[in-house]
Amino acid sequence: MLNKCPGYEFLDHTSDVLIKAIGNSLNESFEQAAIAVYEVITDTNKVMPLNEIEIEVDGYDIYNLLYRWIESLLYYTDSEGLVFSKFVVNIDEKNTRLKAKIYGEKFNNEIHEHRTIVKAMTYSQMEIKKEENCWVIYFVVDI
Repeated sequence: MLNKCPGYEFLDHTSDVLIKAIGNSLNESFEQAAIAVYEVITDTNKVMPLNEIEIEVDGYDIYNLLYRWIESLLYYTDSEGLVFSKFVVNIDEKNTRLKAKIYGEKFNNEIHEHRTIVKAMTYSQMEIKKEENCWVIYFVVDI
């Protein structure tokens, strides 16, 4: 089966959400991972890119970088009530530093569908690899 870059899908998991994110580049796969997380939370098509936030994340390896990336996004949702729909990611050559611009707005019950609360990022079933010219990421978020 050929992977379709870019994109994401939700895979079967007993109690949490297993996400598969695919990109033509590592940057794009991290962007797709973020979109997938916010699709768990709400319909990202209804999230307007009204606020732009620049963030930097450091990790000791690519897995820790992914963990800290998603954790950083969830921080803004938990602390400021923001949801996001657009992500522009730039990962350094060592795969240990990420700079991103994230776009979204304050969650509004009248506009945004309330789906599932994502409590945390996990290392469970985390995998990052290149497959058929696509970067593929698997990870689980705790709901």
